[in-house]
Amino acid sequence: MTYAIHPSAIVDEGAHIGEGSRVWHFVHVCGGARIGKGVSLGQNVFVGNKVVMGDHCKIQNNVSVYDNVTLEEGVFCGPSMVFTNVYNPRALVERKNEYMNTLVKKGVTLGANCTIVCGVTIGEYALVGAGALVNKNVAAYALMVGVPARQIGWISEFGERLPLPCEGQGEAVCQHTGTRYVLAGKQLIKHIEPSEGKALS
Repeated sequence: MTYAIHPSAIVDEGAHIGEGSRVWHFVHVCGGARIGKGVSLGQNVFVGNKVVMGDHCKIQNNVSVYDNVTLEEGVFCGPSMVFTNVYNPRALVERKNEYMNTLVKKGVTLGANCTIVCGVTIGEYALVGAGALVNKNVAAYALMVGVPARQIGWISEFGERLPLPCEGQGEAVCQHTGTRYVLAGKQLIKHIEPSEGKALS
């Protein structure tokens, strides 16, 4: 075994968990789950059969990652945040064939107690504030708060709020890393220096 598992955790046969991952108290990982390297699954986490989780994700306590949720690399799920996979559930109506796909892209932070309604895509490095409710797609680098969630600004890959309007034109530099970001309409683009072998996106 190349990952650490607490004696109280249950990992069903067939589940794939990558090297260096940690499975803490009372976790249940279903047999179809695909979990990357260096992932941390906190206390009382549930991972469904049809879940794909990239390397270096951190899933904090009391989070259930249900079927049809995909987390790319480096996603942070705060304590007790919620995913769904059916838009209009009923206990008396079978809707397992109506699961909707949810995609959380690289580097996203989902704050404590937020809710992600199924069927949305959350763009790279977006940050969803604690207690927010996301029911539509979120742009890369967007800072989202409220119920329902609304964009109030932009966030750098380091996790620093950038002094830019939600839409328009402008540039900002992350004070911690020196990375430059360019706002074009409703899209924020990370500037790639020519010295890195790439043109400006």
